Amino acid sequence: MQTQPHHKLTKYLRTDVLPNAFCAGCGGGTILNIFCNVLEEMEIDPNEIIAVTGIGCSSWIPSPYLKVDTLHTTHGRAIAFATGVKVMKPKKRVIVIAGDGDLSGIGGNHLIHAARRNIGLTVFLVNNYIYGMTGGQVSPTTPYSVKSSTTPYGNVERPFEIAELVAAAGADYVSRWSTYHIFQLKKSMKEALNKNGFSFIEITSQCPTSYGRRVGMRNGIDQLLDFKEKSIGIKKAEHLSSAELEEKMIVGKLIDRNRPEFTDGLRRVNEAAAG
Repeated sequence: MQTQPHHKLTKYLRTDVLPNAFCAGCGGGTILNIFCNVLEEMEIDPNEIIAVTGIGCSSWIPSPYLKVDTLHTTHGRAIAFATGVKVMKPKKRVIVIAGDGDLSGIGGNHLIHAARRNIGLTVFLVNNYIYGMTGGQVSPTTPYSVKSSTTPYGNVERPFEIAELVAAAGADYVSRWSTYHIFQLKKSMKEALNKNGFSFIEITSQCPTSYGRRVGMRNGIDQLLDFKEKSIGIKKAEHLSSAELEEKMIVGKLIDRNRPEFTDGLRRVNEAAAG
């Protein structure tokens, strides 16, 4: 009888559904790996976590692979469901992991209002620049002029600067890294998990199957090298013009502050109303 090899991260994974369903070269497995290492290093009990996700390639990261309580919800509604969970279970660590199409497209209003309210959620938006699972359609983060199945002659829309949008909306913590920046991303995840209010990390991730082949990078390593070459630190970017930052990926911490958290305020209101 064949037995599963023991590993320190096994307690965070549903080994009965491994190996995973990610395409070859996808960054989803890297993000799952980093996140499980973060949980191990922070000694977070899986029973403390409720993971919420929507629909898309990135939604496979928490569901079914994380061995925690999980909600796999409808498209674009992950943060709405997560808000309800946090209100009813304020002591739990409620974590949302989903894609750019899910969270910034159909779920965009939920995202900005959760940031505005500073709800105590930890959100990891995995940005692969495209709707990868459903046919390679243009997403709110698809770069200008890039071809997709719904923009065969090139995208004429400017993409969201999604991390900047969330920071402006009022989140307590916002950063942007990529799957190339594994150590910086690990540190950022720890910082986000330690925040009381709304914390958000945009994780730029490679997608050789749906995005890479459209921009001449069919190998996941090619995209990782592209992330390396195009990334620029936020402090350095402050001294450059818009023209100099064209086609660059600004990485680093955008916001780290402490504002009143939504469920704390809601509890105070309820206690006052109850006399």
